[in-house]
Amino acid sequence: MKKFMLDEIDHQILDILIENARTPFTDIAKKLVVSAGTIHVRVKKMEDEGIIKGSTLTLDYEKMGYSFISHVGIYLDKTSKTKQVVKDLKTIPNVTIAYITAGKYNIFCKIRAKDTTHAKEIIFEIDDIDGVARTETMISLEESINDKTRLMHSIFREL
Repeated sequence: MKKFMLDEIDHQILDILIENARTPFTDIAKKLVVSAGTIHVRVKKMEDEGIIKGSTLTLDYEKMGYSFISHVGIYLDKTSKTKQVVKDLKTIPNVTIAYITAGKYNIFCKIRAKDTTHAKEIIFEIDDIDGVARTETMISLEESINDKTRLMHSIFREL
């Protein structure tokens, strides 16, 4: 399979869209001194190639009262129950990310809660899922790195 090659304009478009996916193509075009049609064609091509997969909206959960973050490592009593446990985790809205992992845990997930009491209720809900043997919880004190562009720039340098 041929690797899709990005040029400097593509990189700059991605930088802008990563910062704000709702940036109008006309604004991007003005900033990069190209036509809006050029931006449209390039973004469409990156979408067609699967480099861009949709766009996202970032919510400020802290402003909505969900500032408590913890990470929960889940041990299963049988690995054959992984798919069902993940399906059950999807029914808990406070589980915002879940990874099937190799290593210490079978599943590793991130939860958002209002406070420690709320987090405890969510963790107890996870513990009650059939197939969960036990959990280990780590409280997030601060999100120090949440950078969507550093890896992208590193990949661009490799190309």
